[in-house]
Amino acid sequence: MPSDVTGVHSEIDPQNLQHPTLAFLRNYWDRCRGNRAMPSRADISPSDMKEHLGWVLLLDVLPGAEDFRFRTVGTRVTEYFLQDATGKTIKEAFAPFGEDTVKAVLATHRKVAREGIVLRVYGGASLFGRAFLDFDAIYLPLSEDGATVNMILSGFTFDRSALLKARGPRPEAPA
Repeated sequence: MPSDVTGVHSEIDPQNLQHPTLAFLRNYWDRCRGNRAMPSRADISPSDMKEHLGWVLLLDVLPGAEDFRFRTVGTRVTEYFLQDATGKTIKEAFAPFGEDTVKAVLATHRKVAREGIVLRVYGGASLFGRAFLDFDAIYLPLSEDGATVNMILSGFTFDRSALLKARGPRPEAPA
């Protein structure tokens, strides 16, 4: 995310990831790519990451990396954002959080797509609003031709128990 987002930091090519899901995804991505710059979507198997799928997102890069479409959104990520963005673009999914948030989220994905880099973004989530806690995320480029990024595999993590506690008990569904 842009450096002007207060409390949010980024790291190119992170090596020491503390969250088990982020460490797993980085190592898995490295194994899948072998000696190539990045793996393709065909190299990635959901069954290989079963225990981590709730934290995973998969996005299509739209022409010119002007926007990105959520192909897969894990259940934990949906719980964090209080919506399932599957099928939506970043512009559509993040519009309720304001234009600055849309710009910041797009900037992160564009950097990964245009430069073909692995990027970690972490810190305060004030850009999403008061009901959101700190997060830690990794963005991993995928390419069908080995050069052009056409998808991004992400892991988005947070302290789930703290989030549930901060939001309080959920109302029961009517019978």
